[in-house]
Amino acid sequence: MLSACIVRQWEQLLCDNLNQRTKNGTIDPYWPEKGTPFLITPNRRETVMTPRFLLLSIALLLAGAAPIPSPAEESPPVYDRIDLSIDLTREVPNDVLVAVLYIQREGTDTPKLADEVNQAMGRAVTKAKQVKGIQVQTLDYSTSPIYWKGKLTRWRVRQSLRLVARDATLLSQLIGELQDRLSVQSIGYQTSQAARRKAEEELIIKAVKAFTRRAEAVTHALGRSRYRLVRMDINKAGGPVTRMAVQAAGLKMQAAPPALESGTQTLRTHISGTIELQTQ
Repeated sequence: MLSACIVRQWEQLLCDNLNQRTKNGTIDPYWPEKGTPFLITPNRRETVMTPRFLLLSIALLLAGAAPIPSPAEESPPVYDRIDLSIDLTREVPNDVLVAVLYIQREGTDTPKLADEVNQAMGRAVTKAKQVKGIQVQTLDYSTSPIYWKGKLTRWRVRQSLRLVARDATLLSQLIGELQDRLSVQSIGYQTSQAARRKAEEELIIKAVKAFTRRAEAVTHALGRSRYRLVRMDINKAGGPVTRMAVQAAGLKMQAAPPALESGTQTLRTHISGTIELQTQ
């Protein structure tokens, strides 16, 4: 793009110059032969390049000045590289209790079924919001047909309610109070995001230090004084959320609150990397 711009500017300057000299009688715009790239002056018999021939020369010079890409150099061989890995685990207490309750009705009168579900869920939400320290969230609301031998026989209307709390005793009491109208689908413990993030950061720092100690031990065992870190990958994972299915569909639990134990969750950190032993 830059070369084309320069050529256009040169062409304009040369044309203006030759036109001016032609008007002054300095150059006779006459080609002795067709295709001759020169203009001949009648007085001094000097030759002057035509604009197109000069532009062609400039283009060739610019093309010759452009850098020619050299072939890619092959990477030099490397020696004394060692792959290492570290696995660490840590037990983190579950500090959040999550319960999912639901209300479900079946029948042929869908408006009546929807009204019963809406009223029961509304009372449950109102009651749950009155308890401080409990997060309340309504989940999926569905109306689905039920078939028997290919024929529509009735409808099922269902909605779920999710309750989250740090105080297990408080949530257990609320669940017991809501079971007169709602059924319990599941109760599960999990680690809160803040606690999990803090534990993961601490575990990663510990794993990196363990990797460094192992790299130094291997380096000294092989009679070298130092090493260079070539690559390091850090992977983290956690155990599944502890869940307890306490209710089969369509059945009611006893009004007494369920006995719950929080337990722990296992966090894992895996570090893999490559070191290169230095000769000096």
